[in-house]
Amino acid sequence: MIYLFAVSSLMVSSLTMATVAADNMPEKSGLCAGCHGANGISNNPRIPNLAGQKRDYLIREINDYRKGERIDPMMSNVAKGLSDNEIEELAEYFSHMDSHVD
Repeated sequence: MIYLFAVSSLMVSSLTMATVAADNMPEKSGLCAGCHGANGISNNPRIPNLAGQKRDYLIREINDYRKGERIDPMMSNVAKGLSDNEIEELAEYFSHMDSHVD
């Protein structure tokens, strides 16, 4: 009985967390997923993971691409198309993602 309760609680907790993550997903996060992975973990060792990075770091880096202080053809174009609010939403979203690969 206790085991069943623990499993049920864990399942509800996981579903709740998945719902919260989906509800908080910024509209433009799909732009990031193509290279950085849908879960913020890149499959390419040359492309950094976004999951678990510090919020302020992500904001600074995206802004540096947007201002031309950092240059990468893909990132520079993506960053230029983002508003300040979208950058903050993306940084907040990815900073709260789990950075561990299963």
